[in-house]
Formats: sequence, C-alpha cells, structure tokens
Amino acid sequence: MSILSVRPARRRLGAQFLFFLAAALPPVFATAAEADAGPVPDTIKQRLTACTACHGEQGRATNDGYYPRIAGKPAGYLYNQLHNFREGRRQYPMMTYLVDHLSDAYLQEIAQYFADQHPPYPPPQPPDPSSATRARGETLVNQGDPAKKIPACIACHGSAMTGVLPTTPGLLGLPRDYLVGQIGAWKNGARHAVAPDCMAQVVQRLSAEDIGAVASWLAAQPVPADATAAAPTTAKLPLACGSILLPPANP
Repeated sequence: MSILSVRPARRRLGAQFLFFLAAALPPVFATAAEADAGPVPDTIKQRLTACTACHGEQGRATNDGYYPRIAGKPAGYLYNQLHNFREGRRQYPMMTYLVDHLSDAYLQEIAQYFADQHPPYPPPQPPDPSSATRARGETLVNQGDPAKKIPACIACHGSAMTGVLPTTPGLLGLPRDYLVGQIGAWKNGARHAVAPDCMAQVVQRLSAEDIGAVASWLAAQPVPADATAAAPTTAKLPLACGSILLPPANP
C-alpha cells in the first residue's frame, strides 16, 4: 500500500464498529450481572466510553498504530476536529456516526474533557534504519525546505512540537502509521480543514519519501516531561491557516 493512501483499517472495521456500538447502546441491553450492579452513572467519562473504545483509556491511544492519542491535545484543536467530522471535512464512518447529531456545546464538552486528561505517553517508536531518512525528517521538521517552499513544522506546531494554544496540536507521541495516514489524507484530498487549508497546501509540496521521513522522525522522538501546548503566539505563520480559528457557534 502506498504511504500516501488513507489507512481506514477496513479489515478491522467490522469488529471495531460492533465494539463501538456495544459501548454506545442503551442500558436495556446490559447483562443481568451488570443490571444487578446498579444504574450506570451519568458522567462525562461514562458517556465517552464510545470514544475510549478506540482512542484508549483517557484518550491515551491504543497500541494498534492507527487511532491517535487525543489526551492532552488543545481543546480548541479537538473541537475543530469533531466539528470537521460532523461537517464532512474529515471522513471516518465511526466518527461521523458518533458526532453527526451532537451540538456545538456538546462537542466543546467532549473536547475539554480529553484536553484535561494527561496520562503518560508511550515510549517512542524505533528510529528509521536509514540515516538519510532520519536526517531528512529532522531537517523538514526543524528547518523545512525553502527550495520546495515547505515551511518547518515547528513554525506552526511549536518549537518543542507539543502544540500551540488554542488550536494547534502537538505531533509527538503519535504512531508513525497514523501520521503517514493523515498526511496522506491531506495529500490525496480525503482530509480537509477550514479554508484556507494550510496543511493541504504544505503536503502537496511533500514527496512520498518526505512524508515517510517526517512521520518516522516524529514517531521516534521522546515526549518531553512538560508536553503541554505552548502559549498563543503573535508570530506570523508561514501560511494563512483557517484551522487556527474556532468555527462560529451554531445559532
């Protein structure tokens, strides 16, 4: 499979969708033993069981390499992504099913819950065996490629690559497969953000080798002890970017 292809994990979709539905079904389908245990508490944690079925406890991610960690991401970023799924700018059946009829206020509540979670990060993945690939990834992240008009990743995602408030995510602590899949989704037009879509512009200038190099280098980096997003900055971004703004609330 090309590294530019979106990775929907079709072979696992059926089983995971059933698991997702099981987490989301009303209590009438609970087993007798569960019923005897008393009523299910109506807490935000309990209501988001459908989310943690794929994204892991507290949103820390699972070990399958595809579903991302959402714990600790800026609330504005998480809200934007939920909004993008609801409005069709991002495509994934289970996510669309989950958020399709949720209000902006509920999306904000979900986003804030996961933004407030800070479980430990997993160890970094092994580095790419090719020194040339590692060097190219590090260069693109920290310096970009002026000849190809590719800005450095740190110009938007912060000097520590842990994100910038209120809406720019950190890119450390994510699996290589997930990073490749999402960059590839922008590359082939399957993923969009609010216009002007700065990521879509950047990735069109990246080759397949560049995408693999960036993803491999990021996945191999240790996450700093203080992995919180940096304070908002007034520095001018290399490209106009609609995703740094929150969408207007529905009337």
